[in-house]
Amino acid sequence: QVPLVESGGGLVQAGGSLRLSCAASGSMYLTNTMGWYRQVPGKQRELVAASTSGGATNYADSVKGRFTISRDNAKNTVYLQMSSLKPEDTAIYYCRVSGLGFDYWGQGTQVTVSS
Repeated sequence: QVPLVESGGGLVQAGGSLRLSCAASGSMYLTNTMGWYRQVPGKQRELVAASTSGGATNYADSVKGRFTISRDNAKNTVYLQMSSLKPEDTAIYYCRVSGLGFDYWGQGTQVTVSS
């Protein structure tokens, strides 16, 4: 198991910004997908953004133009820059790293956006 350590969550006012980080402490296969998901109580976990090792990115429609995912392969780290935050972005955000034969999740970090 490769622990994923998330950081960067917190409380921010609407319109503000936060940057989430997720670092993998172990070695990773070069070919993988790193992504961010979020979940609110009573709802299914949903994809926010994902980035493949080949350079492709994918975003949920609700965050396009506001959130940016990036990765540093040398550091086994993925980031989520969140701007123009809205109260509906409030959720627990989870990091995920997956590939052939492996699928790791972080412990989650709370993001709260006040109106």
